[in-house]
Amino acid sequence: MAEEQDMVKSIAAYELSEEPRVVVAVGKKKTAIARAIIRPGYGRVKVNGVPVELWPVEMARVKMMEPLLLAGDDIVSKVDIDVQVRGGGFMGQAAATRMAIARGLVLYTRSKELEQLYLFYDSYMIRGDPRRTEPKKPGIKHARSKRQKAYR
Repeated sequence: MAEEQDMVKSIAAYELSEEPRVVVAVGKKKTAIARAIIRPGYGRVKVNGVPVELWPVEMARVKMMEPLLLAGDDIVSKVDIDVQVRGGGFMGQAAATRMAIARGLVLYTRSKELEQLYLFYDSYMIRGDPRRTEPKKPGIKHARSKRQKAYR
């Protein structure tokens, strides 16, 4: 009986210490949704099949690379990250990609220090942005537009 308990504890400890082989993480910003797949590799990061270093919009590229720069080369050089992102505009997609990469690296490394670093740097990297668009109201063109009043 005691041997079984020891064996179960050792198996549980081994499973916790073993690195996960593949981690899937999701990030959202407005209507943009990104899905990051993180697996052991050599530090390649692709977004929709394009290396992130070759991404055409510089501000979006910088935003997507923030979690990689914060994590450091010792973590990033051991994983390959493939991100599929759709919906929204290019900056919304960049923010969703950033969130998916940050969440995935935290899950892959199981590091509380990395999670705290991301939360301290920008809490939206892990928690997400709660803001949403306001719905349009009936009888007017936009959510908050009103009919102009002229005092003559």
